[in-house]
Amino acid sequence: MNSQHQTLQNLPKIGIRPVIDGRRMGVRESLEEQTMNMAKATAQLLSEQLHHACGAAVECVIADGCIAGMAESAACEDKFSRQNVGLTITVTPC
Repeated sequence: MNSQHQTLQNLPKIGIRPVIDGRRMGVRESLEEQTMNMAKATAQLLSEQLHHACGAAVECVIADGCIAGMAESAACEDKFSRQNVGLTITVTPC
């Protein structure tokens, strides 16, 4: 049982990158909620529909916030590398 738990922890995950237009003064702010909702909906769809060969549901990891610049992108990459993300999907309303 312990080795099965260890194996499930090592399965690759899907990373969801919510990317938006970084312009301020209302542009970025108007897109953040919509974009995060797109990321959550994508993660839910993938987790419900995709399974690993062992039968376990695929787990998704969503970036902590919307990505509009280099610092946010680097933070996302760091999180994904710690979470064993094997592939990424970018969602954007633009």
